[in-house]
Amino acid sequence: MHPSQYEKLSINEAIAYQNKLRERLQIVPLKKPIKTIGGADISFNKYSEIVYAGIVVLSYPELKEIERVTVISKTSFPYVSGLLAFREVPALLEVWEKIQLKPDLLVLDGQGIAHRRRMGIATHFGLIADIPTIGCAKSKLYGQVIEPLNIPLAQTEMFDKNEVIGIALRTKKNCKPILISPGNRINIEQSVEIIKQCIGKYRIPEPTRRAHILVNEARIKDSQPAANSQTNLFD
Repeated sequence: MHPSQYEKLSINEAIAYQNKLRERLQIVPLKKPIKTIGGADISFNKYSEIVYAGIVVLSYPELKEIERVTVISKTSFPYVSGLLAFREVPALLEVWEKIQLKPDLLVLDGQGIAHRRRMGIATHFGLIADIPTIGCAKSKLYGQVIEPLNIPLAQTEMFDKNEVIGIALRTKKNCKPILISPGNRINIEQSVEIIKQCIGKYRIPEPTRRAHILVNEARIKDSQPAANSQTNLFD
């Protein structure tokens, strides 16, 4: 199914599709050297149909920006926890198709396999695009985890019963940990080590931090013409 058809799915059909996609999931070591890394994010108002998607491509490990692309898209798929990929993946795929230099690995702001059905946004997009992906989230969606010690790079495992589904990583002292889980075609250990290499001055790794800034800039810029037009009506 092409992501452009997602908005036609019911909630039950979306869940069934997640379970079908999961059959293709590969949590395996990434053997290809990483020379470029991408960060992807989405910005939207919770109940709006407008979606702002963006991807930033960086050199790795230097983290120098190579390319940035954004798109403005629309979706009518409802805002449902555990199914946000059905709102986000179509717009992200539009961005992905516009990028000239496809990164060797893409980090997405959200979950990988740390999801009830192992189908967070990073896993979903990784399967659709057939690329290695990592999920790096600012908060937990699913599973059990004890917070790591309050020291930089302390980490603890995230569990679903007896299965390890991710890692909580304290990137900065006195800051909440980030939640890392592999998306597709990479394992947990590699995912954590790569994210550690992407930590700079901030809590959030550089690829998704820069993507977050990019999509918020796009959203703000898109709102300005309408605001200026409204003002001019009363001049």
